[in-house]
Amino acid sequence: MRKLVALAPWIFVLIWSSGFPVSKYAFSSGDPLYFLAIRLLLAALILLLLAIIFRAPLKLSRSDFLASLAIGITLHGMYLAGVWYAISLGAPAGLSSVITSMQPVLVSLIAIRLLSEPLTRKQVVGLVLGFIGVFLVVLPKLSGTSHFTTTSLGLLVLALLGSTVATLMQKKIGHAIPLLIGTTYQFAISGVVLLILSVALGKTEFHLTQTGLFAMLWAVLVTSIAAVLLLFWLLNRGSAAKVSSLFYLVPPIAVLETYILFGEKINALGFIGIAMTTLGVALVLQN
Repeated sequence: MRKLVALAPWIFVLIWSSGFPVSKYAFSSGDPLYFLAIRLLLAALILLLLAIIFRAPLKLSRSDFLASLAIGITLHGMYLAGVWYAISLGAPAGLSSVITSMQPVLVSLIAIRLLSEPLTRKQVVGLVLGFIGVFLVVLPKLSGTSHFTTTSLGLLVLALLGSTVATLMQKKIGHAIPLLIGTTYQFAISGVVLLILSVALGKTEFHLTQTGLFAMLWAVLVTSIAAVLLLFWLLNRGSAAKVSSLFYLVPPIAVLETYILFGEKINALGFIGIAMTTLGVALVLQN
């Protein structure tokens, strides 16, 4: 059991980072916000069924409901939708990773005052190493940014703020919310918001092809249900800074995954960056 607990952060990184290559399949199947809306609503339905099967609490207090609403909108409505929509508009995935990977730094700095979680010198070094490592991994991908617009930048900044706020809120006020039903509400609320937005924009195209079905199943079962439940579990067990540092590993691992799936090349600088990122996260995770 202890080994499984020790492996949990690395399992989270692996499945969370898979969201990027899966998004490449999803974009060919339909409009990104509409795809996300369907994904979140399906995930909410599955979690509700699981809560009923395991006889978990189905009701939330008013304060817990409002907290779930806020966490859901910031994590899924701002972060997830912001990243996907920015990339669909032409933002380079590497540049998107650099911007959103600043989340651990923001969380760590804010957590010092908000959550009374001081950082050791070793952890500060780890955060710096992690950020430099991410930059080295995505540096070769920063060329060809002609399609990167102010709209894309605004969406990525929105995504960065969303993931930062959601992480801090989950640690500060979300830890006492029943995990299954609380996450169900988060998915449902975010799904409805994105569905309304998709309809308002007239972007409701989704092709149920073999590729689209695979992307949807993976997005719902793995990157939505498994990854988000594991993220909240990790936040409830550890400090916000430690858990947030795991997001440093997402861009490097995503680069490896796209290399395997799509043949995207990794140069020597990229491998150095992956090593630095891994070392940085290991330092932050140490007690």
